[in-house]
Amino acid sequence: MDIPTRLPALFLSHGSPMLAVEDSPAGRFLDGLGGELPWPKAIVVASAHFMTDRPMLGGHVRPHTVHDFGGFPEPLYQIKYPAPGAPDLAEQIARRLADAGLNPKVRENHGLDHGVWVPLRRMYPLAEIPVVPLSVMPYGSAAQHYALGQALAPLRDEGILVIGSGGFVHNLGDLDWKHKDGPMPVWAREFGDWMHTMLAAHDWPALMDWQQRAPHAQHAHPTVEHLMPLFVALGAAGDSPSVRTIHRSHEFGSLALDAFAFD
Repeated sequence: MDIPTRLPALFLSHGSPMLAVEDSPAGRFLDGLGGELPWPKAIVVASAHFMTDRPMLGGHVRPHTVHDFGGFPEPLYQIKYPAPGAPDLAEQIARRLADAGLNPKVRENHGLDHGVWVPLRRMYPLAEIPVVPLSVMPYGSAAQHYALGQALAPLRDEGILVIGSGGFVHNLGDLDWKHKDGPMPVWAREFGDWMHTMLAAHDWPALMDWQQRAPHAQHAHPTVEHLMPLFVALGAAGDSPSVRTIHRSHEFGSLALDAFAFD
């Protein structure tokens, strides 16, 4: 019997939906990422665009592609990512989350939002790996999302890839939409540098208190849902993971697209 290879847990910044189709440093990074990893049996994606008041999992056998954005070119709305679902895996994960006291629910008729399909379309374009979407809680804390990730950690020994899909710096109201290659403002760089430093130092207490300790935290994340997937991925990596920065780039000034692997 083949023994699954332990996979890292990943945090990916999914950027603008145009990341699905445009040539960019982040897009090229994602194009190569899938081939650098052991082939997963299934993928669980905690997406910033699946927001609920308690952990929920998508349990549809054939999840539809959700185009949950507006104002982009029409061809983007025609894209389908027809990956199969994994209802049995969703139920299995729900039992694990329940055992951890996290009060989960499986939502049977749930599709794949762009936080899921944009990065996966670049990583695994054949859409043949089963996918289970997982929600984040927009009013939850970093510690709550870290605990959610901890409950997912055993999946990595079963050949299942755990991804947190969000945005490393995400303030849509402060983007320079006219200059895709514009310079990153000081506040965004200082926030990102602080996060990198704390991750490299394994300073989990500081990270759990990022809203109080990180410079420009409110400016970098006026709402927290795009950073919470990072804490899910961090929790899924176990107690003393290695932290690898696997990509750094930005667009439109402050839209930081950093990505991490936690082993």
